[in-house]
Amino acid sequence: MIWSNAITSSPAKGDRFLFHVLRSFAGIAGILVVGILTFLVSESLPAFQQIGITAFVTDPSWHPTEGTYNLLPMFIGTMYATIGAVTLATPLGILTALFCQYYAPQAIASGYRAFIELLAGIPSVVYGLWGLVVLVPLIADLRPPGPSLFAGILILTIMIFPTVTLVSLSALQQVPKEYIQGATALGCTRWSMIRQIILPNTWPGILTGVTLQTGRAIGETMAILMVCGNVVQYPSSLFDPIRTLTANIALEMAYATDTHRASLFLTGLFLLTIVIVVIMSTQQARSNQAYG
Repeated sequence: MIWSNAITSSPAKGDRFLFHVLRSFAGIAGILVVGILTFLVSESLPAFQQIGITAFVTDPSWHPTEGTYNLLPMFIGTMYATIGAVTLATPLGILTALFCQYYAPQAIASGYRAFIELLAGIPSVVYGLWGLVVLVPLIADLRPPGPSLFAGILILTIMIFPTVTLVSLSALQQVPKEYIQGATALGCTRWSMIRQIILPNTWPGILTGVTLQTGRAIGETMAILMVCGNVVQYPSSLFDPIRTLTANIALEMAYATDTHRASLFLTGLFLLTIVIVVIMSTQQARSNQAYG
């Protein structure tokens, strides 16, 4: 009887302990986010006070030594590169995950997944070096100068493609086998089963992968810095050089002082705000699907 009571009570104690541990780690994560946000706000205050928020969109250009701080060209370049890369990488990643899960033989699917995992682990500076040495000269042959928005979109696509592929593949593997067996028994074709059963049930997981790849695309620095040309301007075509917000921070933070330094911290705060908006939009979309 004593042994029986010990068996029945120990899982409850273990669950309570695990609950407290997980809640502690969740609290630490929340504190870190709030701490980072507070730090960025405090470091950005001199820019708010001395420059004013409107100057970052109305000044003639970005020349801190001349007292002009227009971030809009770099914001536009960042958004163009991110949207272009996400637009290319999302369908490519989802289709690759579907191929590995439902079409490829097991040996090919396992090898291809290992290849995708390898791509996901390559440092961004290596992608940048490859882009600078191989991709940029190819684009220059097509249309000079080579370093451009187009190069940034392509290198970002290659970098974020593994993220959405692996997350989508994990979501596809969580689909209950009963769904697939039932669809097969009803005579559904493979594509009909994927379109009407698999994708609707895996949409939240796929959306998570899209969010993660978007966040990485927005925050990528080294590869973009190496292939985009770092010219502060509004791009009029895919082949124009651009500078992104992250590249601007990396290039100028080492020597920035006073208001210039505060404006770079404001740029970081702006980037964090964009990522928060993306995450909140994703959560709202998932809630609408769950309760809609």
